[in-house]
Amino acid sequence: MKVLMLNYEFPPIGGGGGNAHLNLLRQYAGRKDLKVDVLTCAPRPGLVTEAMAENVTIYKVGIHKKDLHFWRRTEVLAWLAKASWHYRRMVRQNAYDLAHAFFGFPTGWLCYRQADRLPYVISLRGSDVPGQHGRLKLDYKILAPVMRAIWNKAGGLVACSEGLRQRALHFLPSAEIDVIPNGVDLERYKPASQSRPQSPLRLLTVGRLSVTKRVERLADVIEVLHKDGVAVRLTVVGGGALEGDLQRLVAQHGLHDLIEVKGRVDASQMPGLYRQHDVFVSATMQEGMSNAMLEAMASGLPIVTTRCEGVDELIADNGVVVAEPDNLVQAIQALAQEPARLREMGEASRRQAERFAWSAVADRYVSYYHQVINERRTTNNEQRT
Repeated sequence: MKVLMLNYEFPPIGGGGGNAHLNLLRQYAGRKDLKVDVLTCAPRPGLVTEAMAENVTIYKVGIHKKDLHFWRRTEVLAWLAKASWHYRRMVRQNAYDLAHAFFGFPTGWLCYRQADRLPYVISLRGSDVPGQHGRLKLDYKILAPVMRAIWNKAGGLVACSEGLRQRALHFLPSAEIDVIPNGVDLERYKPASQSRPQSPLRLLTVGRLSVTKRVERLADVIEVLHKDGVAVRLTVVGGGALEGDLQRLVAQHGLHDLIEVKGRVDASQMPGLYRQHDVFVSATMQEGMSNAMLEAMASGLPIVTTRCEGVDELIADNGVVVAEPDNLVQAIQALAQEPARLREMGEASRRQAERFAWSAVADRYVSYYHQVINERRTTNNEQRT
């Protein structure tokens, strides 16, 4: 099977959607039943070709990218214009069986324009599904007809969590949407081999610093906990448009001793960073399914989070889910006072993460490809007769 994959984000550009794509490709690498070409973006102009494996080739169409974690509308349009030419050429020159787009928009637009030549499936990731993202409300309103057209013409739609599926159905109730979750590398992310003193309680949050993550609310939580006498520290990992705002907030409130804003951290350092902390915390209002949360679980960290998409699939006896960021104070305070419960939750996190191996996710996607291709062939045969 020959598959053309598309993603306007790919490491080092972007966040969870790009990282999920990279991990899926690692599972595809070396498979005898797959030949995969990837069309994506690079932060500098030009076309870069990288051979990830004998059966996986990545084509990066570069633009002038100012910030690796933040897309300006002009940058999206520039990439679409350049990538569109390459997509048409690749479809014309190669006998692909299927296209697989990460993100319904902007990536899915390329597939939509060539749908008569090549069937496509879309992985809905989160930000491409209309929801609470404040910065994108106008975009959602303007692009709604285009997005519905892209979804309706797709051979298949896949959400990365049941919560995201429900949000997508609210946008397009007539859609048929399957769920294939994100995965985690269980060999790369492991619990610490030795227990550590849990005072101060070391909290970690990881993600792109956008308005939906509400990281500034975590700073408020840490300040309240400190005033209540709870020994706690927070590490913030991730770049993005609001990184400078967060650093200024920490400085204004005199929280340098309590909150470390590390910015973007190289992926090679992340497994060790998870193991240096006690609890993963999140105040996010919207997710597809959090890759960082899965990595933290595989690393044996309990999860304390606000409710959002993907949480119901991930959190059982391995964490605490609260309604609002202010409720995080009580949840963290309780865990700080119960080290035995903290350890039990950490062990449960690892067990829960073992249900989400990337190898199983890859197998489900390949089966899904076959399903979509066979349905397309059946439809074409019926139309001929």
